[in-house]
Amino acid sequence: MTDTTDLPEPSGRVALVTGASRGIGYGVAEALLARGDRVCITGRNEDALKEAVERLGADRVIGVAGKAHDEAHQAVAVERTMEAFGRVDYLVNNAGTNPVFGPIADLDLNVARKVFETNVISALGFAQQTFRAWQRENGGAIVNVASVAGISASPFIGAYGVSKAAMINLTQQLAHEFAPLVRVNAVAPAVIKTQFAKALYEGREEEAAAAYPLARLGVPSDVGGAAAFLTSDQSGWITGQTVVIDGGIFLNAGVG
Repeated sequence: MTDTTDLPEPSGRVALVTGASRGIGYGVAEALLARGDRVCITGRNEDALKEAVERLGADRVIGVAGKAHDEAHQAVAVERTMEAFGRVDYLVNNAGTNPVFGPIADLDLNVARKVFETNVISALGFAQQTFRAWQRENGGAIVNVASVAGISASPFIGAYGVSKAAMINLTQQLAHEFAPLVRVNAVAPAVIKTQFAKALYEGREEEAAAAYPLARLGVPSDVGGAAAFLTSDQSGWITGQTVVIDGGIFLNAGVG
């Protein structure tokens, strides 16, 4: 459990972070709490969510369990945030899924639909809900967690990559429509050491890390710091952008 005596004075701002019982979402919630925000986190597993709330600090964090693509859950999460904290300044759309590995040419279309429902449609739904509940009149910021897989071809995770490319374009569309009061940006991480990405490095972490100029894989706090920046006043003239967090891996794409 977080030692609340070490937390800064409340900022007065409130964030909703989806898919935050562990991994990147949890790292984002930690970063926002560290600057004084209050946070609502969501996740599918109610027990895991309760544990995350206790670790983060139940005096400044609430959890709402449910499936990200469920419209009723989206509405309840925003309503609970408004009831508990009276506002929802920031939304971080982190909830995502990648249930299959393999060539996209052989992909079951029902699996593709599931990937898009969770990774893209849910992000749009949460953005609509927070915009209507608070941001349209009061302003704020949205950060969508995309992926480097949405910027270039990614063997064996093609459906995931296509969904994240859609997430990047969704970011631009929302940034255009929600301006000037609401800024919308995305982050595009490479491999982050989480349970979600374990299949990409488990048993070969040293080898995987060697491909990165910075000689390590990412950790959730790498993304958390970027999300905190993009929801801060310091990024007040940035919108519609995708910040790549890749340890320099794209530097290896050159010729030579």
